[in-house]
Amino acid sequence: MFSGGEGEIVFDRAAPEQSSVSVAFPETSMFTGWQARFEHLMSEDFFGASPDENVTYTSTGIEVTGDETALIIGEFTLNGVTRPVVLDARLTQQGMHPMAEKPWAGFFATTTLKHSDFGLGAYVPAVSDEVELRISIEAMRDEPSDS
Repeated sequence: MFSGGEGEIVFDRAAPEQSSVSVAFPETSMFTGWQARFEHLMSEDFFGASPDENVTYTSTGIEVTGDETALIIGEFTLNGVTRPVVLDARLTQQGMHPMAEKPWAGFFATTTLKHSDFGLGAYVPAVSDEVELRISIEAMRDEPSDS
């Protein structure tokens, strides 16, 4: 699990194909639940990550597949390697946030990545080369700034 990210979702309900997404979060924000595993994953065996290295995803297109579903086509960068990645996305919620009283939406997306595509193939095939990526996001409309 990764945390500490920031990004932008531009969601156009009337023309969802015009929507976009971009996100970035530090590789070192990974949470494994086991310090020794985290230290090994951050070592040169895997990420060799420094605090200024980010995982990023930037959409390049949206293909609407249903009333609440779409394929988000984009560029995914992990471990300094950029590859095309398609997210299978679903709108799970939309409306006014019950506490913040701002427009709010929830999304769920999945894709499958290969460790080796991103230079993280240590121990393959002893461990699977494929990892399922599951993304759950809630997004709230940002207030426009005065500047």
